[in-house]
Amino acid sequence: MRVLVTGAAGFLGSHLAERFLNEGHEVIGLDNFVTGSRDNALHLSSYPGFRLVEHDISNEYYFDEEIEGVLHFASPASPVDYLNLPIQTLKVGSLGTHNALGIALAKKARFLLASTSEVYGDPLVHPQSEDYWGNVNPIGPRGVYDEAKRFAEAMTMAYHRYHKVDTRIVRIFNTYGPSMRPSDGRVVSNFLVQALQGKPLTIYGDGSQTRSFCYVDDEVEGIYQLFHSERTKPTNIGNPNEFTIQELADIVLEETGSQSPIETLPLPDDDPKVRRPDISAAKAALGWEPKIELREGINKTLPYFQNSLSQSSESTGTN
Repeated sequence: MRVLVTGAAGFLGSHLAERFLNEGHEVIGLDNFVTGSRDNALHLSSYPGFRLVEHDISNEYYFDEEIEGVLHFASPASPVDYLNLPIQTLKVGSLGTHNALGIALAKKARFLLASTSEVYGDPLVHPQSEDYWGNVNPIGPRGVYDEAKRFAEAMTMAYHRYHKVDTRIVRIFNTYGPSMRPSDGRVVSNFLVQALQGKPLTIYGDGSQTRSFCYVDDEVEGIYQLFHSERTKPTNIGNPNEFTIQELADIVLEETGSQSPIETLPLPDDDPKVRRPDISAAKAALGWEPKIELREGINKTLPYFQNSLSQSSESTGTN
């Protein structure tokens, strides 16, 4: 089939586009490169079935060719990005989702929305299952991302019910791996870069808050299976193994051999205290669960960051 992937030059979008290409499908990648990297799309261009369109999906776009699938991954996804780009984040979650759904409707294509565990906010239920409605502060600084995704889910279900669009919704939990921007501000990339540069690892709060980290290959496998399944309800795709931020820092220090100290900073507003997916639905409907443990995933990711930092030092002439 031919699929459209919005945000195809982003971390997760580029891995997903590559998965479809490796399975023999054609992919139209769309990105405005606000947070996506052109480097992430370079290797995709070597596939004969790939075409890249530079465009902001928050504005309408028309395709002449037939499209059988639309996967909407365009959005700032790290706190650094969506706090710096609050209006763009809200627009791509609302207008961008509307436009992507419009393409799916016009082409009679299956639609998959990349939603997020952030729809659960700072959860009062643990672990989080898909029937939990969340605890989100709509006017807090993080609300621009949380509410954009919640609105996107509502829009997706409206198109499903009213226009009978064949839709899927994936709620993505913390994902890491090669192709992350070293400066993207997510905790795994932060810690790896700080450890490799010998800088203090910055922990916000006392480090007791928890996250569940899923290696990108596992995440993409779950999303790919969800797209090809018949499940239309929102589906958690993430790793249910829960770690404190302090535990993550310890693993990064051990695996990098770094002597970096730990530095603590105040906890940001509305930062979730716990985060762990209930993946019972994904197991039952997809037969999916992650295979790569955190320490193994860190070791798979480490060479990418070592290379990225080395290239950055060479380009700036620093040691």
